[in-house]
Amino acid sequence: MQQRWTRRRMLGTSAAGLTGATLGGGKLQQALAARKAPATLQMSGSLTYWGGLIFSDDANNLLVDTINAWGEANGVDTEVVMINQNETVQRVSAAVESGTLPDAFDLGLDLLLLLATQNVLAPVDDVYTAIGDAHGGWYPSVADATDTTAIAGGRTGVPFGAGGNLILRRRDLAEAAGFTEAPATWEEIVTQAEAVTEGTVYGLGLALSNVGDGNVQMSVLQSYGGRIGDDDGANAAIDSEATHTYLTWVKDAWDRGVFPPGNTTWDGAGDNQAYLSGTTAFIANTGSVAIAAKADDPELYEATAYSPLPGGPQGIVSPIGPNLRVIPNTSSNPDAAKALIEHLAQPEFAEAYYNVAIYGPVLQAQADFAPFGENPILAGLKDLVVNGTPPGYPDVYNTAYGEISANFIIPRMVQRVVIDGYEFQAAIDEAQAAAQAIYDKYK
Repeated sequence: MQQRWTRRRMLGTSAAGLTGATLGGGKLQQALAARKAPATLQMSGSLTYWGGLIFSDDANNLLVDTINAWGEANGVDTEVVMINQNETVQRVSAAVESGTLPDAFDLGLDLLLLLATQNVLAPVDDVYTAIGDAHGGWYPSVADATDTTAIAGGRTGVPFGAGGNLILRRRDLAEAAGFTEAPATWEEIVTQAEAVTEGTVYGLGLALSNVGDGNVQMSVLQSYGGRIGDDDGANAAIDSEATHTYLTWVKDAWDRGVFPPGNTTWDGAGDNQAYLSGTTAFIANTGSVAIAAKADDPELYEATAYSPLPGGPQGIVSPIGPNLRVIPNTSSNPDAAKALIEHLAQPEFAEAYYNVAIYGPVLQAQADFAPFGENPILAGLKDLVVNGTPPGYPDVYNTAYGEISANFIIPRMVQRVVIDGYEFQAAIDEAQAAAQAIYDKYK
């Protein structure tokens, strides 16, 4: 799931694949290559970029080729390394320790907060403001969620897409079992999943592993009334009766055999692969699976239906998850990195990228892009940007919360129950202590 792309390799990659991925094929690449960096920036040298690998070859290729074409046009020797987004925390952490961070890279909100607190990232207020002014302003939900001014003295990331989870379900299997409506609650999704679990098909393909997808369980916990921290965001609050109720739901689903084997050790592509291979019927996903199915398995694509995350006793918790581009303080070419980030926000690239990627818009002007009106998955992600719950809700989304998420405290608690056989309270006590130790670091 990791690929290294250089300008030399770009010259030999599949132009045919890009034609289908872009709006206007070669004309888009020509337009983007012709758009040079601002004259105030002197482009030269080299630039290494770590891009977030998603489950769309068209999107990955488009990002790589666009960066390399920009480098050709501006005299910058570019190298793009595509990294599975669920492995970004580990790769970046190792690079921080070894002093080998790239000149710019993609990350999610959890890691942004952590690195901003540790003074790893360079300020990008200038390019953030320039992009917002040029493209109708930022969506308020995105702007508020990504503002690191309070912890870093300024903005340290430029949003490029808003992710979030929808429920993808095998409509054909559910309807054959008598279910014509999307599950409205987590209890209902287990009922429907059990009804379609048969042979090699397991109903509920939710990751319970230490990857980003596993943190969907934080939202499930919160929908049951559980909390990660207190109202001040200063102390852990996992130890509660609501957490016991949530764990009862997880353990009951586990005992009913609806989870696929190995879902406690899946990597970031585990749920994607399970759904595409036909071995699971319900997953929580940003929509990347549907993109792959549309290209490679049209029958599965047609059999798939989409709905919001189900609710618990306290309602639906469905957070937006902004993705951002950042520049480390150690970047050897920060001016070029800023120019590139501004370049990637141009509508010619952004609309083409959204068309084959899995993100909702971050800028107001992007709302009119054709993909958000034509693609039901992207329309759902756009709606999430406007109507979804804030990151971490109802908890305070601060650096400690982000680190708890990055350390997969809630998935680990679930693993203790379903794999290690812990009593609920023992698993809760361990998670509570681990979370409190993180909160204490920031007091």
